[in-house]
Amino acid sequence: MNNLLHVGLDVGSTTVKIAVMDNNLNTIYTSYQRHNSDTKNTVCAVLDNLANRYPDAEFTIALTGSGAMSAATFLNVPFIQEVVACKRAVEKYIPKTDVVIELGGEDAKIIYFGKSIEQRMNGTCAGGTGAFIDQMASLLNTDSSGLNELAKKHSIIYPIASRCGVFAKTDVQPLINEGAAREDIAASIFQAVVNQTISGLACGRPIRGNVAFLGGPLNYLSELRNRFIETLHLTDEQIIVPDEAHLLVAKGAALDSLETTPISTQKLMAKIQGLRSSHDSTTNPLKPLFVTHSEYEEFKSRHSKDVVKKGDLSTYKGNCFIGIDAGSTTTKLVVTDTEGALLYSLYAGNEGNPLKSVTNMLKELYKVLPKGVTIRYSGVTGYGEALIKTALNVDLNEIETIAHYTAAKKFMPNVTSIVDIGGQDMKYIKLKNNSIDNIMLNEACSSGCGSFIETFAKSLGLTISEFVNSAISARNPVDLGSRCTVFMNSKIKQAQKEGYSVGDISAGLSYSVIKNAIQKVMKIRDMKVLGSHIVVQGGTFYNDAVLRAFELLVGKNVVRPDIAGLMGAYGVALLAQEQYEANKDMEYVSTISDLDAINNLKVEASHVRCNGCENHCLLTINKFSNGTKHISGNRCEKGAGIVSENKELPNLVKYKYKRIFDYTPLEEKDAPRGVIGIPRVLNMYEDYPFWFTFLTKLGFRVIISEKSNRKTYEKGMESMPSESVCYPAKLSHGHIISLVKQGIKTIFYPCVPYSRKEYKSADNHYNCPIVISYSEVLKNNVEELKDKDITFLNPFLPFDAKTLAETILGLPEFKKYNFTKKELLNAAKLAEEEYQHCRADIHAEGAKAVEYLEKKHLKGIVLAGRPYHVDPEINHGIDTLITSLGLGVITGDSIANQTEPKAPLRVVNQWVYHARLYSAADFVGKHDNLELVQLNSFGCGVDAVTTDQVEEILSSYNKMYTLIKIDEVNNLGAVRIRIRSLLASMNKREKDNVCTNCDADYTVKKVMFTKDMKDYTILCPQMAPIHFELIETAVRSCGYNLELLRNCTQHTVETGLKYVNNDACYPSILVTGQMIEALESGKYNLNKTALIMSQTGGGCRATNYIGFIRKALKDAGFANIPVISFNVVGMEKMPGFKITPDMVEKLLKVVVYGDLLQKMLTKNRVYEVNKGETQKLYDEWMQKCKELVVHSSLSEFKKSIYDMVNDFEKIELDTSIKKPKVGIVGEVLIKYHPFGNNFIAEKLEQEGAEVILPDFTFIVDSLSILNATFALV
Repeated sequence: MNNLLHVGLDVGSTTVKIAVMDNNLNTIYTSYQRHNSDTKNTVCAVLDNLANRYPDAEFTIALTGSGAMSAATFLNVPFIQEVVACKRAVEKYIPKTDVVIELGGEDAKIIYFGKSIEQRMNGTCAGGTGAFIDQMASLLNTDSSGLNELAKKHSIIYPIASRCGVFAKTDVQPLINEGAAREDIAASIFQAVVNQTISGLACGRPIRGNVAFLGGPLNYLSELRNRFIETLHLTDEQIIVPDEAHLLVAKGAALDSLETTPISTQKLMAKIQGLRSSHDSTTNPLKPLFVTHSEYEEFKSRHSKDVVKKGDLSTYKGNCFIGIDAGSTTTKLVVTDTEGALLYSLYAGNEGNPLKSVTNMLKELYKVLPKGVTIRYSGVTGYGEALIKTALNVDLNEIETIAHYTAAKKFMPNVTSIVDIGGQDMKYIKLKNNSIDNIMLNEACSSGCGSFIETFAKSLGLTISEFVNSAISARNPVDLGSRCTVFMNSKIKQAQKEGYSVGDISAGLSYSVIKNAIQKVMKIRDMKVLGSHIVVQGGTFYNDAVLRAFELLVGKNVVRPDIAGLMGAYGVALLAQEQYEANKDMEYVSTISDLDAINNLKVEASHVRCNGCENHCLLTINKFSNGTKHISGNRCEKGAGIVSENKELPNLVKYKYKRIFDYTPLEEKDAPRGVIGIPRVLNMYEDYPFWFTFLTKLGFRVIISEKSNRKTYEKGMESMPSESVCYPAKLSHGHIISLVKQGIKTIFYPCVPYSRKEYKSADNHYNCPIVISYSEVLKNNVEELKDKDITFLNPFLPFDAKTLAETILGLPEFKKYNFTKKELLNAAKLAEEEYQHCRADIHAEGAKAVEYLEKKHLKGIVLAGRPYHVDPEINHGIDTLITSLGLGVITGDSIANQTEPKAPLRVVNQWVYHARLYSAADFVGKHDNLELVQLNSFGCGVDAVTTDQVEEILSSYNKMYTLIKIDEVNNLGAVRIRIRSLLASMNKREKDNVCTNCDADYTVKKVMFTKDMKDYTILCPQMAPIHFELIETAVRSCGYNLELLRNCTQHTVETGLKYVNNDACYPSILVTGQMIEALESGKYNLNKTALIMSQTGGGCRATNYIGFIRKALKDAGFANIPVISFNVVGMEKMPGFKITPDMVEKLLKVVVYGDLLQKMLTKNRVYEVNKGETQKLYDEWMQKCKELVVHSSLSEFKKSIYDMVNDFEKIELDTSIKKPKVGIVGEVLIKYHPFGNNFIAEKLEQEGAEVILPDFTFIVDSLSILNATFALV
């Protein structure tokens, strides 16, 4: 058949690729084009073109790619998994490949070839993909190819995060604003992609051997490839760049199509028509922004009244003031008169060069500035304020939060909340007593900021105004959620496939922007906290659709000034006038550069390493022809040549770091047991004095690993099994490798489940889960530890001198050292003494610092977090930034011994490091001159519990709570804004003589479930459908009216997100969402309803689910609802609910029946001949089991088990084809709950797999039936 052609179509996240082969498998036609989010019509167009090009041919066709499954279904042609298509192409065209690295538009993959194929693919984040590169290129006002050209001329690589666009922007934008070379930024962006791919996707498996680079970005961007080649240390022989690398997967699909039935051109045309008219509906619409046209008219009329007083600069005479806002992506300039009227304004994108943008605006202003107008004072705010002030001799620079507040107050003097959404950032400023009470910025995600809406509008070929107007009249806004901006595209694509209009998508995006702002940035649960006087500003709020969505979601009308995008510039102009009038020199004329000075301005940039402190920052020095210079890249002010007037300011971070590690090891000749290394990681920032002393007294020369730096992180990148673990844990990989490279043959890093119980009221004294066992992760993933010459000692040990000796004596890994019990006991005793001595020194230094600040009438910041937050690589020099602003720095643990938090707290106080946090917050609350800043490493799950509790403690004292999320991002621009705002708030409170609330009460008033509440309906969340169906029956038979909340929907998730800290794990969000949703349904008598939740008492967050639930109840207005803790470890006893022997017996039956039913159902369902037979028998046995759980003797129970098995074995099965067994593991709810795991079991069975779910019997172990249960009776 000479006219038979083989076609492979790769429908990716951003492009469609086609490869056509003849019968000899020669490629005769290819195409590569962007689909601009319109996948369906692009695929139709590509296939139309194919049919027209080869009208007499027959085709075998296969589709592959992340966007291909739906199209393949409607075309009725085979869909091939990408990894299979890639494997087929690699084996044919580049058979020597060991590893494939493929980057697409929104996805990234690493495929390992060998005995078995293993694929790693990005999941919930699109950082480090083609879309990410495009996003970063736009910051430099270029495209990806322009970025590649720039990178060819780089000389320096800056550390840039690529986990998420906002993190990268946090690093890139300040570099741009501060004058770093575009060439260096471009190469640094590519390096960030490399780091993200290796650390985020390799997940602990090294990239070795011959590496093939596939996908559009790696095909077209030579400098991106070079960054990979250099980082992976590849030789020329190991580099594989196939011809048309971006088409290789499409070619693999074409090869796979050989086994399919050919179709004619006519049949292909019919299939194309079927795809074109297809409709795949999975998305539920939201309420229209405006139900009627009159609603829109009223809306426009109301907002037309919020206008600034204006004047005409061309006819004005007298004094004026200039305000400049050098924002992250835009520049704004205003001129005001002495009455605050707006005389002139300019607004434009900065095109990656804020200085040039401002000088161009000033030139425009000077062209039209009439004679008789005197510029008395000028001010600048925004990300580029320091650069602009220095280069152009601006009189005043002010933090942007103060500028925005000043402008908002002009429109609404009693403003209670300010919400600012710009191109790439969001800010929420909460006001109290006419001063800033709290500031929240989008530190973790940039979902749905203004730039995303604008970018998407452009991708559709629409102006932003056309895009917005379409949303106003939309009837069915799409629910796009509030996830990562890049992944929101996936939902948009799905909506487009389903036939939603551009207007529906635009309106849906408007909702998403606001949902993201409320849930992730503002973290508002009860809209009442916004107050009655809300001002919204920022360029995004010019968008009427976004403004309307905000009003609908918060349930309040707000003020949007007509100069919403100019508010920072307007505010700083007002402040400039204030400063001019305060100076009382009415003849003063602004020093801002005139036209001649601007025309003659020259900039000379250079780079140097700062040696002012241990940070050793890479500085960018811009020298200006006016004799000034601007230094950036400095984490503290020393790099800029600024030294605090008070050199004696306490800095406990520096003191503690030195005190913990300042030990001298034995000389080798004095160390009979040899050299042993300890990594400088995690709990060693607390425990090192103990372990150093212990091992030294046992005769070891103890060597600590290097001080952390960026290179330490990069050393361990390949061995990191999880992209989402916290940065301190990631660093530990590099520390282990650093010890190995030092020649250390024995490394000691034990697993330590418990620390010391330091407070009587504390519920337990766990270390956090990462600290407890990360040593196991290192053992299993760091390749160097598998060397036979390396001994890695990581036993589970007690951090307790009394039992440590006995434990070590019984462990086989220590046998070779021949320790005696006496020497172990002595070493442990001396280690304990040194540990306590170290703690006492830190406490004494903390008390001394507090006394010094009070005596000198100075202010201080308690920098609270984990012990490892004193590491300069982890805290990025925040401590020196704070001291440079004239504030003392005290660590949370250095003063946490001086007070004990009130009890009971809302949360279970079970982790030692976090118990100190609560004490530190209580201590700060009682001191007017102190504020607390909590450091939180991004990815720390435990802090979803602690942050809300710390905020509650501080709020009860009328204190401002500041949380700073830190990770590998090392630019402190946003942090500087937060600290300066905090300082401004402290000064305002001092000026207004506002005292803290000394009678603060932040304890939780638990509503007890009493004996007279037996008639209450007890709501139980669904966690495991099979077992919980039986649990409901068992508990009901014991006299309790338990009702299982069976259904979960997207509304359940939205409810959970509304009321639970969004850093909490998904199960806690689902559980809380189910409960609040039920209470809000109106179905239950709220005066006769209780909730029940299991409580493990273990070291993970599950023990604190009840704390989440109680906070949600309070925020939702249901504080009177009792919450029953179902546990067997003695926690939260409730007099009205008892776990009796009868209940335990029934629950044991539940576990056995549930496990057996689960096994029978999943085992038989995939092999049954008569479809539906297994489900029918399961339903019958579920009813029988419900009866048997309540009424069955032991013999009847045993007999029923045999009967059940016999019944299921009668089902006719077809086992001629053995199906692969796929196990589902994970957290309880996610493992068993179909909605929680996105119906993964059902999907696996549809794909031909047998699903294996773990038994529930592990719960029996935790019941500790014979001991714990009966103790509760």
